[in-house]
Amino acid sequence: MKSTPALALTLALSASTLVVAQSGGMQGMDMKDMGETPQVDEPTDVTHQMAAVVKDVDMASGKVTLAHEPVKSLNWPAMTMGFRVKDRTLFDKLVTGKKVKVEFIQQGSDYLVTAVK
Repeated sequence: MKSTPALALTLALSASTLVVAQSGGMQGMDMKDMGETPQVDEPTDVTHQMAAVVKDVDMASGKVTLAHEPVKSLNWPAMTMGFRVKDRTLFDKLVTGKKVKVEFIQQGSDYLVTAVK
């Protein structure tokens, strides 16, 4: 009677395959072009804005430390963190202790300041 559980399992798997096939499983999918050209989604740079106070400036490394207000677009609370600076001319506006409005984007795991007002 050892074949009874194996037979029951085979029937159950066959029935589930039949249900998927009848429900349209992959129906309507054009598979002829699969594998020819990979589909790549280009990430779009989303610009975020925040008000902040400049805490530290490190021109040598191209970074600035900002104590910023909450960033709603990222659901961030207020905090102090480091940012890379896109253009060295922005350091003219990034003076320690100064209140600024900053625009930034995410690049990989880094955040990059793109504008300072």
